[in-house]
Order: sequence, then structure tokens, then C-alpha cells
Amino acid sequence: MTQEPVKNLLPKFIESLKSKGRSPATILAYRSDLEQLVDFLIKRQKVLPEQVRPDDLDSFRDTLLADKYTPKSVSRKLNAVKTFFRWMISENVVTSDVSASVAHPKIENILPKFLTQLEYRALRDVVRNDTRIAAIIELILQTGLRISEVAGLKIANVGKDSIKVEAYATQPERNIPINKPATEVLNAYIAIRPKPESLHVFISKNGKPLAVRNIRASIARYIQKAELPNYSVNDLRTTFIVENLKAGVDIVLLSQVTGHKRLSTTERYLELAQITEPGKKQTLVEL
Repeated sequence: MTQEPVKNLLPKFIESLKSKGRSPATILAYRSDLEQLVDFLIKRQKVLPEQVRPDDLDSFRDTLLADKYTPKSVSRKLNAVKTFFRWMISENVVTSDVSASVAHPKIENILPKFLTQLEYRALRDVVRNDTRIAAIIELILQTGLRISEVAGLKIANVGKDSIKVEAYATQPERNIPINKPATEVLNAYIAIRPKPESLHVFISKNGKPLAVRNIRASIARYIQKAELPNYSVNDLRTTFIVENLKAGVDIVLLSQVTGHKRLSTTERYLELAQITEPGKKQTLVEL
């Protein structure tokens, strides 16, 4: 078996994720989370994989919680750790999975938040002079795209009546209807968009695809400017789902549009929308 340090194994693990077609956002998160683990283990003088014990990983979890990471964030980081150790077993680096017994922190089942009509109109108002971010916000509100899907959207996949989200990671390809409000702001941005050799819709000033973290940070600034401090970027997608459920849109259609793998995931939003019986409408609502 190898005597390679954990630090040296991390880049190889990341390459294996890339070869499996995992999304850039997932790979970035795994790298960041596991770099935290490597730094933690080095401080405990645990350099080689076989030196790591379950109590080391328990301590890693508890340290993150003590550093005010949310239980949800810590659980995500532990998922990365467990995937990393399972990979080491598959590569014959170690013979046993020391992460298997490490428990996730308890996560309270808190319902997601969504913006009211007054609130998302206020957000539109403060962002109206930033054509690029206005287009991104409108696209999420009108189509329910994930931020990573917005970042990955290509010019060639924007049609007159729909946009295509290419298959990635475990997500199959899907087509999403695009309504007039979203089309108008998207076209307004594309009209002033720099014209470098980039396949992506949303790009930076130097012509590179706009990174997820930059999209998230930009929208967060406008959320603060609109005096909506209790909301996050993810609440825009939730708003799309809730407003469509309230409008009586068919839950199966909505599940397909949002890219939920299971209908039960979409059904969780019924309580949030205060809907007991989903509708059958086959057209998405305009927000």
C-alpha cells in the first residue's frame, strides 16, 4: 500500500471527480472542504492516511461546529470527507474506512424562505441599472435555474421560447420554457454583452465565464441594498417554485422544470406555499 501523504492524494481525488463528470461547483466545494481537512490533520501530525482515526474526524467535525459553521455546512463537508475515504479504499490506499462511523451533526428541518411580490419587486428596482445581474436575477425568478446552471448557460442553448440546460453530474438534460419578462432582460444583456470568443452567456469583463461565487456575491450585495437581509440567493429559486405552486401549476411539470430528481422533493414546497392540493396548469406563471 502507498505511503503517500493525504495532502498529495487530494489532487488525484479531484482529478477522479473531473473524470466522472462532476460539476465544477461540486469539485470546487470538495477541494475547499478537503483542504480544510488536510490542514486540520497536519496540525494533529496526521500526515499519512493510515494515521487517521475516527476520533480525528470527530474532532474535525466538532471544531467546525465550534467555529460557527452551520450543521448543514458541516454535514456537507463530512460528505466530502466520506467520499474521499471511500475513494482511497477503491484505490487501495487504505484497507478500512475510518470515516464510516463518523456521525453527521443534527440538522433542524427548517423550511426554506421565499420572497413576497413586494420584496422581489424591490430587488428588481435596486438592480435595474446592472443589466447583467438583473438578467441573472430575472432568469432565476422566471425559470428556477440553479446558480451553477446560470453560470454554465451557453449562448447556443438560449432559444426563442426555451433554454436548454445541458446534462451535468447526475442531472439529465432538460428544456425550460422562458417567458417574456426573462427573454426581455436576457436580450437586453446580450445586446451589450462583450463579444469575446466565449460560449457562455454570462461573462466577466475579460471574457471568462462568470464564476458561481461571483454571481452569488453580486446578488447578495443587491439583496442587502434592497434591505432584504434575511434572504439569500437560493431563496430566488424557492420563490419561483412557491409562486408557481400558488398559481396552480402542475407539480409534475414543476418538478421536471426545476430538475428535482424525485417528485417528493417538489412536494416539500407545498407546505411552504400553503397548498394542500396541487393544480394541473401546464404553463408557468410570470412573476
